[in-house]
Amino acid sequence: MDDSNDILKRVRRIEIKTRGLSNEIFAGRYHSAFRGRGMAFAEVREYRVGDDVRDIDWNVTARSNEAYIKTYEEERELTMMLVVDVSGSREFGTTERTKKAMMTEIAAVLAFSAVENNDKVGCIFFSDKVEKFIPPKKGRSHVLMIIRELVSFEPADAGTSLSEPLRYLTNTQKKRTTSFILSDFIVQGGSAAFEDALKIAAGKHDLVGVRVYDRRETELPDVGFVEMRDAETGRLMRVDTASRRVREHYRQSWEQRTGDVTRTLNRAKVDNVMVSTDEDYVKALIKLFKRRK
Repeated sequence: MDDSNDILKRVRRIEIKTRGLSNEIFAGRYHSAFRGRGMAFAEVREYRVGDDVRDIDWNVTARSNEAYIKTYEEERELTMMLVVDVSGSREFGTTERTKKAMMTEIAAVLAFSAVENNDKVGCIFFSDKVEKFIPPKKGRSHVLMIIRELVSFEPADAGTSLSEPLRYLTNTQKKRTTSFILSDFIVQGGSAAFEDALKIAAGKHDLVGVRVYDRRETELPDVGFVEMRDAETGRLMRVDTASRRVREHYRQSWEQRTGDVTRTLNRAKVDNVMVSTDEDYVKALIKLFKRRK
């Protein structure tokens, strides 16, 4: 368990790095990428050349035989929710950063970007249940408290359920939010429940999936017999990494799981990005934001 001085030092290092990035790079991009997601409906008017076709009101258009679009006015307060995976698998990492460290930095960058836009930020920590809920508030001190919790929080359970935090988000946040799911998306079964909860939440909120992984999860090196432990179940097994068949099965299992997650997110129309622990997440986030313009 980290002592309080070490936690404060780590929080300060994260703040210095991520707040600088959010000020210099992300604040404007965040506002641009998510504009209109925190808008309140105002009225409909006739379509004009150059209007966004995504705003067409098809019901009014069908009745009038003329194209009409919905117009919005910006809500005075937008809300960002960080839905963060704190399960056992987040501790894995074979480079300079674990998945936990990567998720914490990305969460901090996003949170400070929201603060720059005077938005509220809240957080849901989840394992195979909702472990902690931090209600949305504004301000730097609130974001620092969230970062401190991300650094020091010890979950009660090690497993993962993506459906539980999504149901919680849907039930507790009555107004539309921009919600980032920061997770490795490694789930032990329950994919149907996840997809159902995802579709319901995506119908109410603007969801974005940030999928953090380590390169050693994609393929095994040939290093002979190794003992592996499942971080979420505690199960131990000996694996012969010298076997080409074993390595190929491992690679195919990764590709299958990754493909399943991608298809599930795409069916729910949830934007998502994959980030490796040895990758520059700045580039990955900028790419994500550009896609949303």
